[in-house]
Amino acid sequence: MLFRLAWRNIWRNKRRTLITAASVFFAVFLASSLACIQKGTWDHMLDNVVNYYFGYVQVHADGFWDDRSINNLMTYDPQDFKQHLSDQVSDVVPRLESFALASVGDQTKGVMLVGIDPEKEDALTSISNRLVQGRMIADHGLLVGEGILENLKIKLNDTMILISQGYHGANAANQYPIVGVVHFASPELNKQLVMMPLAQAQDFFGTNNNQLTSLVMNIQAKEAVPEVLTTLESSLAEDPLEVMDWESMMPELTQAKALDTAGANIMLLILYIIISFGIFGTILMMTKDRAYEFGILVSIGMRKGKLMFMLWLEIVMIGLIGALVGIGVSMLLVKYFELNPIKLTGEFASAYEAFGMEPLLPAAFDIPVFLFQALAVLIITTVMATYPAYVLWKLKPVEAMKN
Repeated sequence: MLFRLAWRNIWRNKRRTLITAASVFFAVFLASSLACIQKGTWDHMLDNVVNYYFGYVQVHADGFWDDRSINNLMTYDPQDFKQHLSDQVSDVVPRLESFALASVGDQTKGVMLVGIDPEKEDALTSISNRLVQGRMIADHGLLVGEGILENLKIKLNDTMILISQGYHGANAANQYPIVGVVHFASPELNKQLVMMPLAQAQDFFGTNNNQLTSLVMNIQAKEAVPEVLTTLESSLAEDPLEVMDWESMMPELTQAKALDTAGANIMLLILYIIISFGIFGTILMMTKDRAYEFGILVSIGMRKGKLMFMLWLEIVMIGLIGALVGIGVSMLLVKYFELNPIKLTGEFASAYEAFGMEPLLPAAFDIPVFLFQALAVLIITTVMATYPAYVLWKLKPVEAMKN
């Protein structure tokens, strides 16, 4: 009965109900859309930077990440290392990486040269899916980023000369054919990454077969990162190795995300304040206009507790009408931009590329984001409903009917 009365009451003044519901609709719509676009953008950035190369967790020789020196190597025994792994690690991807000077004709460019195990690397970063020309490397040859070909004005099957410093100051120089061209979503990787088979890289730098610069953990799900990190840190505590997650390896990315999240939270707070004032204005008018009605209802025996509950239902219904419509419309918009990301151009695109990110603004269709908006409106309406509850608690029927 109270639900039916509350539903009828909110439509006694349709204009007031629709105006209040509209304010809730626009706030929820903007909050949901912005939150989903922000989440989609950061998920996309992490996919570009983390999944495409760095991985979520890496193990290096102590101090390697600070100097990136080829002399700071770790010794890797696959069988021995297995005892340190969590069940969440599906495989360990070995790498030998350093910097080199790439030369073709009279064109030169500094590159990041990485020796990889092609099969394991492909399982982690799906390189084969990003091949735009040629084939995957096997036991000889180079995979180069698409941007390097443009800068050096070379093409597939050309020979590239690589010059670098080998292990313990040895000379490292050789020439290799380009057997494959890869497009990385990260523009930074696209312009500087060169890959070769691990054995070929060890021969080039003059290292032993069991010497590496880094091990990347191929983790089954990113939610398992804390568990993997804790397991490795505890089991490798006595070894001269450093265990780092993606946040430690790329602090600038973490800081940028924290700053962006803080700005978005401020925007959400402003929107919620707007919702609160809109609902509270409706409550003030409703309480004042219906004082005579409340006085009569209390006089004929209706309990104040039931009357408070009915008013709370009315306020919540108005809020949920606006929230549900806002969530429904934002779901359609978010789904569209999830399938058709916004492509940035100009200065915005350059700013995104500076972080090694493809200049796109995708949206993440994340149900918890929408549910959070409904919960936020429910909490706001419940808090706002304390005012009419207080008025009803102090209500004197005779005075209310006189006024």
